[in-house]
Amino acid sequence: MTATAERIAVLLPSLHGGGAERSMLTLIDGFRDRGRSVDLLLCKHKGALLSEVPADVSLYELEEAGSLRARLGVALRAPGHFSSLLRPVVLAGKVAPEIARIPALTDYLNKAKPDALLSAISYANLAAIWANRRLRKHIPLVVSERIALASYCSSPENSRKWRWRYLPELIRNSYPEADAVVGVSQEVCRELNEEIGLTHDTMRTIYNPVVGERLREMAAATPPHEWLDGAGPPVILAAGRLTYQKDFATLIEAFAKLRATREARLVILGEGKLAPELEALAAQLGVAGDVDLPGFASNPFAYMARAAVFVLSSRYEGLSGVLIQALGCGCPVVSTDCPGGAAEILDGGRYGRVIPVGDSEAMSGALLAELNHPTPREPLLQRAETFSVDNAVDHYLALLDAAVAGVPIPGEQAD
Repeated sequence: MTATAERIAVLLPSLHGGGAERSMLTLIDGFRDRGRSVDLLLCKHKGALLSEVPADVSLYELEEAGSLRARLGVALRAPGHFSSLLRPVVLAGKVAPEIARIPALTDYLNKAKPDALLSAISYANLAAIWANRRLRKHIPLVVSERIALASYCSSPENSRKWRWRYLPELIRNSYPEADAVVGVSQEVCRELNEEIGLTHDTMRTIYNPVVGERLREMAAATPPHEWLDGAGPPVILAAGRLTYQKDFATLIEAFAKLRATREARLVILGEGKLAPELEALAAQLGVAGDVDLPGFASNPFAYMARAAVFVLSSRYEGLSGVLIQALGCGCPVVSTDCPGGAAEILDGGRYGRVIPVGDSEAMSGALLAELNHPTPREPLLQRAETFSVDNAVDHYLALLDAAVAGVPIPGEQAD
């Protein structure tokens, strides 16, 4: 009988409301539907998505080790790469939470002996690889990279921090130890290869699991926002963490330009430290009455199904889940041509308007054009099926099963 990954451990930093975490929970649901059992390992037991963990999934919070023990444990097991670990790990002012959980992760893997381990997000991936070095018996490991990493690490918000400045070298030295490396878009894999310098013959693109029956059911719900009752001006929608990466400031500037020519409203779903600045900018531009930042939404799909346009204003992404979700709700979209998979999702503009990053004039024009001549719904729904839950679950299980069986890793996901 061929060996398969019947019991899968999934490692995440936490379950705050990000797209990567939501995607992994969707994968977990898919694994369970295929008869696999799942252990979910969290470095921190927190986040808005904790309530969405299925009852039959074993949930573990990994205990934090002492700083010195965690640092030395990594350094002693990578003598050939000590120099690359020096600043981001050994001498860092504060050890990364994922690294501080490596001893607990090692203990879990030695005792529980899952058939395979799947991790997501860079430092969790490194923790999984470094923990695997300590095991009495190797656990087949697939790591998943979720963002355009070179762009992320070089951004103004991250480039001065040791944790991110030296991350590309850590990845280049460590990811080859995984049985397979997954990038969530072709662009993410390209950056890993060409800009990070990762050469790995088992690097594969697997699109995120986004579109499925659950999305369609949630999209049919009534959104808890009075602007989406169909009686008022059209609503432009955006969603994501209120951070530098998402560049909602350019969106608000674009909206103010649009608002000068026609009636419209803007809703931005999400939480983050830039909320006061964005609200102040809307007031400064005279559009505060038509801009709402209601915070985190547990069901953004109901908003997407009724918005006139969804806009992705990001400076960089991996594979934008919200962009795919909007397509899956039949909502016309406008997106920046940011590093990552945005243009890839829209097939270079075939399924939505693609504009330069940081260009409020172009964004305003694209939004106006989409409001006046919206893209038909059916092609958007058809495109969204490329990113179905079933496709993603099939491809991840094929990788995990191949790693367990010790056979060649399957090829790329088909479009």
